[in-house]
Amino acid sequence: MLAADPIPSTTAGTLYSEHHGWLLAWLRRKLACRDDAAELAQDTFMRLLTAREQVAIREPRAYLTTIASALVINHRQRARLEQAYLDALLITSETSRPSPEERLIVLQALMEIDRVLQALPAKARQVFLLSQLDGMIYADIASHLDISLSTVKRHMVLAFRQCLEVMQ
Repeated sequence: MLAADPIPSTTAGTLYSEHHGWLLAWLRRKLACRDDAAELAQDTFMRLLTAREQVAIREPRAYLTTIASALVINHRQRARLEQAYLDALLITSETSRPSPEERLIVLQALMEIDRVLQALPAKARQVFLLSQLDGMIYADIASHLDISLSTVKRHMVLAFRQCLEVMQ
């Protein structure tokens, strides 16, 4: 059943009181950090509260696990991205290393770029990365992926539109 209103707070409150402890324990087993587990448990219930669709939840733990699993994946992706950036900083000279504020800005930008790329269909993401990171021309991408040149162009238009929407 679709509705413009978020899930009623009484339903969310009931879910929280009945399943928060279980969800927190489940997340602690998945993550090495208790603080991360607590944050993701909180984020899970925030997603539930702010959902645009009201759904009848027959299996609350399965529903909460689905939301939390996606948050765990996003958390791990952000951690890998942050670690890759920090590793890259280690090989730069100390004089050219950015300040903590600049590092935060760059990390936030990288996370936003990653979010935009993850929202693209897999093939469009692959085409975009081959073009922008590997410097391949469209004809080579088409040959490499065994797709038509017009498909490469269509994927690039989609990727650039997605990027432009974020910039506006």
